[in-house]
Amino acid sequence: MPLPPQSAPPRTNRGPAAGPENRRALIAAAREIYADDGPDAPFSAVAKRAGVGQGSLYRHFPDRTALAIAVYEENLAELEAYARAGRITLDDLFTRAITHAASSMGFIALIESGRHDPRVEALGARFLEVVERLLEREQAAGRLGEHVEPKDITISTGMLATEISRTDPDQRDAVASRILTILHNAFAPGAGQAGP
Repeated sequence: MPLPPQSAPPRTNRGPAAGPENRRALIAAAREIYADDGPDAPFSAVAKRAGVGQGSLYRHFPDRTALAIAVYEENLAELEAYARAGRITLDDLFTRAITHAASSMGFIALIESGRHDPRVEALGARFLEVVERLLEREQAAGRLGEHVEPKDITISTGMLATEISRTDPDQRDAVASRILTILHNAFAPGAGQAGP
């Protein structure tokens, strides 16, 4: 006599142990959702894509800005590690800004809308430290003019990311190349010297 079919066992609730894994899944899902659909994508879509419940989403990220900050914090942590190891140049920094802008348009809008949020300001302060370390090294190597200040680089990075994020995909390489040429010319040794 055949046995009745067994129902699948209920999914085990791992409780707090699943927290870090869920957080990583939410950040990965957010990168996809907001890259595809922009800043107006439903917040709930992130939880659905990550395969976690809405409660988990709100426990980790109470709002969209918190989620955008988490994405940028991951990007920044990677940048900080490269900067500490001395393995990043100004060109590398700008290239990363271009790459992140092209894939994170929705996050740029979210971060911009929360720019006075203390959490966003803290990220800005950390980025400035990376830039200061990079600038000192690049000037010592003679690759950047002494006239270049940290704020010149942070402002230029923001302008570059904003311009790339609003450029049509088929034009981004050309626009990025043109912007980089402008920045190289402006930051080159001797570029800041007054004429005769």
